[in-house]
Amino acid sequence: MRKGIRLSDYEHAIGEHAVELKRIFPDGVARLWGSTPTQQTGNAKAVALRDRKVGDEVLFYAQNMFIARARILGLLHNPDLATAVWGVDEETRTTWEHIMALGDVVEFEVAAEPILTALAMTPPLRSLTLVRAAERRRHLGLLDGRMPTVEARPSGEGGAVAPPGRMRREDLLRALGTLDAVTPDERRIRQASLTLLWAIGRLMSGQSRLAPSNVYQTQLEPIMQEFGSPSPSVSLEYPFRHLRGSGLWEVVGTKRPGPDQLSLAASVESGTHAGLRRDAARLLRQPLARAEAIGLLCTTYFPDVNQEELLDRVGLGGYAHASGADGGAERDGRGGSVSALPKRRRQVTASRPDRDQQLAHRVKLLHLHQCQVCGLRLETRFSHYSEAAHIRGLGNPHDGPDELCNLLCLCPNHHVQFDTLAIYIDEQWNVRSSKDGASIGRLRRHPEHDIEAQYVEYHRGLCGGNR
Repeated sequence: MRKGIRLSDYEHAIGEHAVELKRIFPDGVARLWGSTPTQQTGNAKAVALRDRKVGDEVLFYAQNMFIARARILGLLHNPDLATAVWGVDEETRTTWEHIMALGDVVEFEVAAEPILTALAMTPPLRSLTLVRAAERRRHLGLLDGRMPTVEARPSGEGGAVAPPGRMRREDLLRALGTLDAVTPDERRIRQASLTLLWAIGRLMSGQSRLAPSNVYQTQLEPIMQEFGSPSPSVSLEYPFRHLRGSGLWEVVGTKRPGPDQLSLAASVESGTHAGLRRDAARLLRQPLARAEAIGLLCTTYFPDVNQEELLDRVGLGGYAHASGADGGAERDGRGGSVSALPKRRRQVTASRPDRDQQLAHRVKLLHLHQCQVCGLRLETRFSHYSEAAHIRGLGNPHDGPDELCNLLCLCPNHHVQFDTLAIYIDEQWNVRSSKDGASIGRLRRHPEHDIEAQYVEYHRGLCGGNR
């Protein structure tokens, strides 16, 4: 893991994974880790092999210590490459054929027993084990304060180079996904995540990233009353002041130290403003990072809320639907018609994105009207029926292109699920449920239909799948 292997030394064994590995490791030096197969279906190792995903964090364990961490950049099943790299276990006659391509490798030493005990695991750890996201946020936060941050790598070591101290997309998502690692209080976490969504909405509308306390009281407090955890009163003290612990937030302009710093009312007199850090705001102005952040906050902290209504209220209308605010069929999150929901209506003059019907016709003919998710070819009286779905929606705020590489051929059911963010496509072109990550099947591909990976990544971010 420290030195990596040169891909050129293993070209005879890489086979079909050559293009993928060269994409992940453009400098030709790969850091790989593997696992032997298991014949069982329900043990910890089988679950980990089945459910791990690209983007997951990996912790290395040895001699009752956690000694390193890394990030999964790719997953491949390649017995020939594993045998060439590691050989064969003499006792079991197996090799480490379930391979993980890893990046962002950082070494450290943290005693494992307290963390394993908190996770209800009996030391020592003996096999590949998956820790669910909720458990990671609840318990592995014990690690975060003691693990070094990923340092900038000199060119030639693979992966993106980040300037020291500069927040990256993965840092942003990690901070958003672990808001409850330090403060398990559900009410406060709800307040914090609502505040962050509202702050992203302010950025989207061109407003300043920093706002005085009276703006929080007039604009954010009603949203807290509507979508926060049930409580007789709403206090903005926590999100206004104490979100600083997340690394995403700053409070500026305080002139007086001491107890008054905790008073929201006192901040008006002192000219105090609070809001997103400059680095966080910079990232959130980028479409992909913003989509990922919104999707992550919604799926992690608001699974029981009508997200379309919530996002409308915080100024992020359109992010609850893959087609955007003005694209596609209007449906609610449960598959019903939005027109049934009580909404105020007014006459407006609006424009909708033009759709090239020839492109829609072409993608259907290429796939012979067969759904790329389930394979269904819906028969009509004289022909067949399918629907062309844009991956990154044409409507505001997504502003995707009307191109063949941004289209899928889907049956009506999976078109609804794709547009309402119930399913997404992972990095390996598997279709998964947004609710629990369960695999639905592999996306059907056609050699004459190139799908642009960046549009798939954007949709996956909306679903909270780029964790």
